[in-house]
Amino acid sequence: MIDLRSDTVSKPTPEMRAAMAAADVGDDVWGDDPTVNELERYTAELLGKAAALYVPSGTQSNLCGLLAHCERGDEYIVGHHAHTYMYEGGGAAVLGSIQPQPVPTDETGMLDLEAAEEAVKPDDSHFARTRLLCLENTINGKVLTPAQHQAARDMADRHGLGLHLDGARLWNAAVSLGCSPAAVAEPFDTVSVCLSKGLGAPVGSVLCGTEDLVAKARRWRKLLGGGMRQAGIIAAGGLHALQNHIDRLADDHANAQRLAAGLEAIEGITVTGCDTNMVFAQLERNDSTLSKRLEGRGVLADWRFGRSRMVLHLDVSETDVDTALEAIAAELAT
Repeated sequence: MIDLRSDTVSKPTPEMRAAMAAADVGDDVWGDDPTVNELERYTAELLGKAAALYVPSGTQSNLCGLLAHCERGDEYIVGHHAHTYMYEGGGAAVLGSIQPQPVPTDETGMLDLEAAEEAVKPDDSHFARTRLLCLENTINGKVLTPAQHQAARDMADRHGLGLHLDGARLWNAAVSLGCSPAAVAEPFDTVSVCLSKGLGAPVGSVLCGTEDLVAKARRWRKLLGGGMRQAGIIAAGGLHALQNHIDRLADDHANAQRLAAGLEAIEGITVTGCDTNMVFAQLERNDSTLSKRLEGRGVLADWRFGRSRMVLHLDVSETDVDTALEAIAAELAT
């Protein structure tokens, strides 16, 4: 199957499986797993941060970050379509009693900093205490620029706020910008990065930041049930991914452009966006059975209400893109 539903569906490579099988392990809750320790050290160094924490998922990584910054009755300002607000189960509010304050985002994916500034609450017992500003990069495949990051840092500093980045696909942003991961992460107090999306590791995210904030996050990880034992087996996959799979993300970006160009040539489809490794497309008319019919041709793509987000990753080649395009064209021609 050619799976275009997400970059989370990628499988470990044979080399990654070998690294996992050979991993040196210990009890990570005791701090004794050498592979987890190396993954945390390596990721922190890669992002230019003092410390790092390995967690099972991006949702938990973001939540540990928010909880490290905020206390009960605090709030974080976030874009109204951001993952931490829309797609993580309301965890900050449910588990941390942290109020989200959503503000609009523009066509680039950047939240409206003027609206964010107006949303900062005065020091008054009637209001939740504004403590944190959250960005996401990439967001829907779009890359925020260093200038946008710096503007957010300046706004946060004016109001004494922390600054967190949901950088699940930070690696894609760095490749697209032609800069180091550390340059993308530099303005932020905490950064969450994913190992199991475009990089292809089977499990895990890493939260990086100051020693104090990461220490707080580590305590929250335990409370949230994220303490793992001989986790070096899966951490080895993440370490292999960081050391071998970042530069190759450029191939996914090129394949996204190839897919977008091919879709544009098919009658009845309009490409509404193509950034980094994601392609967004719209049908002229809704086709409620297209996903099922494409599956019969060996292509998994999620079409809902005539719209689709197709995501390229290390398990999708140029040949796979061409095969998927042929299948889509054939089904729309029937």
